[in-house]
Amino acid sequence: MANVNKVILIGNLTRDPELRSLASGTQVCEFGMAINRKWKGKGGDGEEVCFVDCTAWGRTGEVIAEYCHKGEPIYVEGRLKLDSWEGRDGTKRSKLGVVVENMQLLGGKHKSEDWVGDAKGVPPSAPPAGDAALDGDIPF
Repeated sequence: MANVNKVILIGNLTRDPELRSLASGTQVCEFGMAINRKWKGKGGDGEEVCFVDCTAWGRTGEVIAEYCHKGEPIYVEGRLKLDSWEGRDGTKRSKLGVVVENMQLLGGKHKSEDWVGDAKGVPPSAPPAGDAALDGDIPF
């Protein structure tokens, strides 16, 4: 029988992502997500929040660290990974997290130094005022 380890999450960052570089030069980004679940039932409304620690490697981690900030929404696809270690007091500890394999930034415009626009905030690729498409005339 085949095995599947796939996670899809949409939530908000609980803290600013932390990017670090390993001795090998590989970049790794760690961040937390909060995923809210709301429901209505006979006993009234309910809500629960699931907090998930995520790790993104390489270019994916670099993008997250550069463009994402605490409170912003993000879509993440990845796999579950169980980390185990021995605590300072000798007890065995473990933590379940998500290794990010794909992601998408949500929530509209992101702050970037690459953004160039005119004084009104219109990007240079926008059609000029009075363009036929903006006037409602379709040119075909």
